[in-house]
Parts: sequence; C-alpha cells; structure tokens
Amino acid sequence: MVIGNYKTELYDPAMEKYQPSPQWINLFVFVKDPENKNLLSHQYGPQGSFTFTSQSPGEHQICLHLESIRFALFYGGKLAIHLDMQLGERTNDYTEFAANDKLTLLHLRIQKLVERVEKIQKEQEHQRWREEHFRQTSESTNQRVLWWSILQTLILVATGVWQMLHLKSFFKAKKLV
Repeated sequence: MVIGNYKTELYDPAMEKYQPSPQWINLFVFVKDPENKNLLSHQYGPQGSFTFTSQSPGEHQICLHLESIRFALFYGGKLAIHLDMQLGERTNDYTEFAANDKLTLLHLRIQKLVERVEKIQKEQEHQRWREEHFRQTSESTNQRVLWWSILQTLILVATGVWQMLHLKSFFKAKKLV
C-alpha cells in the first residue's frame, strides 16, 4: 500500500514567497505499475492525499499533472508541490481496534500474529518472484555462453583443418613431401 500526501503552493511575486494554492488548482494523479497498467487516475484539489495498492513488485510511475490556463497566464508558471510518500503495510491502531470489538489481550495478540504472518507470506512471494526472475536470467546467460563456446570451438577446428590443408598443398607445390 502506498499513501501519498501532497500540498501545492503558488509563488506570489509581490510577496516574493510561496502561498497556499487557491481551490481552482486541480492536480491530476496518474499511477502505473511495472507492466504499464493504470492503477490510479484521478483529479484532486490543491492539497490532499491519494492511496493505491499494487500486486506487482518493481518500479512504479507516479505522475502529478497540472492543467490550468489561469495558472500559466497569471502566476508565471511557478508552483511548488510538497509530496510525502508512505510505503508499506498499513499500521493499525490496536488500542482502538480492541476497544471497538471488545477483544481480550489474547485476541489482540492473535490478531497481531495473523497480520505478521500475512506480511511474511507477502515477502516470501516477492522473494520467490525475484528468485524465479534471477533463475531465468542465469539460464539464459548460461545458454548463450554454451553456444558461444561451441561456435568458438567450431571456428578453431575449421581454422586448424584449413591450415593443415593449406600447408599440405604448399609442401606438395614445393615438392618437399
């Protein structure tokens, strides 16, 4: 799970500093996963937060896009975006959780253990994916090395046969054999 909190500020040339953005500033947030699939495409106000969850590991693309003619004409194109990204599993408030569901201390510990086991399972799945990807890369590299060495051996044998035949014909032409 990824949580992004952002805040936009416009530059005010009269005061020579950044001021909080007006409500007409709209920020478009686009998120794509490593397979280039859209995970999030939404319009937000001048400040707020966005959340997305991805099942695929790897590098994700997050694009913050601003479309406003008024911004370009009147503010000279100076905008600051403060972005705070929080990555990882969502943290639960266990005291509130226990109070709402009237759980005992034992039930609360069991809930924590279940969440830890789920997190470990996700990490294991990620490690298995990385291991499989590395194994495929290693096998591909080994196959290329094998074919390269076979090609080199064939070239050496062909060169050796050609040299022997050439020397044999040379010695016959010189009548040394």
